Amino acid sequence: MAKIDSIEKLTDNRFLNMYLVKGHNSKGYHSNYMVASRAEQIEDLKISTGKNTPDGVIIYAVYGEKKDRVVLVRQYRYPINGFVYEMPAGLVEKGEDYHEAAVRELHEETGLDFELVPADPMYEEPRFTTIGMTDESCATVYGYASGEISDAYAEPSEEIQVVLADREECRRILREERVSLNCAYSLMHFLGDEDPFAFLGK
Repeated sequence: MAKIDSIEKLTDNRFLNMYLVKGHNSKGYHSNYMVASRAEQIEDLKISTGKNTPDGVIIYAVYGEKKDRVVLVRQYRYPINGFVYEMPAGLVEKGEDYHEAAVRELHEETGLDFELVPADPMYEEPRFTTIGMTDESCATVYGYASGEISDAYAEPSEEIQVVLADREECRRILREERVSLNCAYSLMHFLGDEDPFAFLGK
């Protein structure tokens, strides 16, 4: 098993930092590995804590009386200089439960209210998003959205369009648009089951 020899913090940003991790593996190969992290300090890295606490929360929200639309955001992202479809999501603040974060973030991003659906913890467990370059992990929550779309609570730095997509639109998005990986899998799931949350009771 590989071992870590040293960690150096390279940046001091609010939301994301870079760390240089030096280590060697069982074959004697020495690595200089760049890690992006939400951690503010070395002692906060998952390398240091050994804990998988969620940095963010992903929100799988269904909308409408017939529960036949899914809430998406079409958001501009600098790394691709374009828009991408995503599930609503956001960071979990220090001391905040990720369920509370989901309610807050959905309202901030979309103006909608959110009613959580109880789920077995294995469905909400924090999962690593892009483990090849970051230790970020996100929990996923499920529920029903209601109310009217509004951008009154959105961050000025965000460029977001809220989309209430029925199944036909979900198919079009998957065929024609740029889509984040977790969003694509959620849309496939939404298309496959008449009751999108039936699996939570299994």
